[in-house]
Amino acid sequence: MVKEETKKIRFNYLESFHLAARNRLKQFILELFKTEGIQVEGVNYIFCSDKYLLKINQDFLQHNTYTDIITFQYSAESEAVESDIYISVERVRENAQAFRVSFKRELYRVIFHGALHLCGYKDKSARDGKVMREKEDYYVGLYVSRETKQRRRSHI
Repeated sequence: MVKEETKKIRFNYLESFHLAARNRLKQFILELFKTEGIQVEGVNYIFCSDKYLLKINQDFLQHNTYTDIITFQYSAESEAVESDIYISVERVRENAQAFRVSFKRELYRVIFHGALHLCGYKDKSARDGKVMREKEDYYVGLYVSRETKQRRRSHI
């Protein structure tokens, strides 16, 4: 059953980049949605370059700026979520250096950020941004602590 559920979350790579422990991460993303009361039909995470994401930003949002993530929701609010989430691996790397955090931690933050947008969280106002950051911190902390426990168990 868990294996079938994880098929609702898909990771696609347009860059020479691959996630480790993908199934565990997929299960956690589904748990995040469940905790937030959101049904999932299918979410595609597409890992791409800055250049690729800039083109999407220009063509679809009329923004001429680099960004780390763009989330497209195709389902209506009352329906199970269907979405494509584009993530610039280059931008995540740069942001990790700028924020002095590991690439992995910043990547998780961005992955969960996209999911949180699909749960209805916004980040345009200062107030909404604060709530979004708190949610990101909560889920990143929870996932990293579980990941650490899992690693410890596998080394025993």
